[in-house]
Amino acid sequence: MSSHHFVKEQQEPALIILDSKGIQFEQIAPLLEWVPTVMVTQEEVYTVISWGIKIDIILADLAFQKSHFNLLEEQYPVRFLGVQNGNYLEEALQYLVATKHGAANIIGYAHQKAFDLEPKLDLLDLVVWDGPIRYFPIKTGHFRKWFAPCAVQLHAPEGTLIEVKNSDGTQIFEIRHSTLLDLPEGTSEFAAKRIFWIGEFLSNN
Repeated sequence: MSSHHFVKEQQEPALIILDSKGIQFEQIAPLLEWVPTVMVTQEEVYTVISWGIKIDIILADLAFQKSHFNLLEEQYPVRFLGVQNGNYLEEALQYLVATKHGAANIIGYAHQKAFDLEPKLDLLDLVVWDGPIRYFPIKTGHFRKWFAPCAVQLHAPEGTLIEVKNSDGTQIFEIRHSTLLDLPEGTSEFAAKRIFWIGEFLSNN
């Protein structure tokens, strides 16, 4: 497999693959178009290689690094980033901040834990991919977008109030465990007094 012949300028969102379960290559292929930095956990290395994706960094503990040293040559110029106690995402995000990346797509991360990422949102724009749904944060508490007819999931702490305006009128939703909302075709506007997340079903795109 040929290596990249590009100088990465950290302008494209990096791709962090934590877990490929429930994810099809076709879903993330568009994210590779502009040759982002690709970071993969040790458990997912061979799945990602089978997809034909060129890996830049393997997030791995010392034992994996020692027993899979051959990957450094086979997948050159890949390199290892040391991880302890399975803290793959924390190490990946620290690396991206240190190397002045501005954004990342996180593949295979439970959206229920998205709130844990909010302290990082001042440093990185993050999008979470959990199975068939892609979640993006509304950091300002206000968002406006044109949608085709679709369903979205509103994700915020229990009891958060989110106002939604569109051609169906104005409604206020109090967030519960899983708040699904059918949107009509056209512009929808969302507002809340805190950060919240909108989940879009990938099949709608």
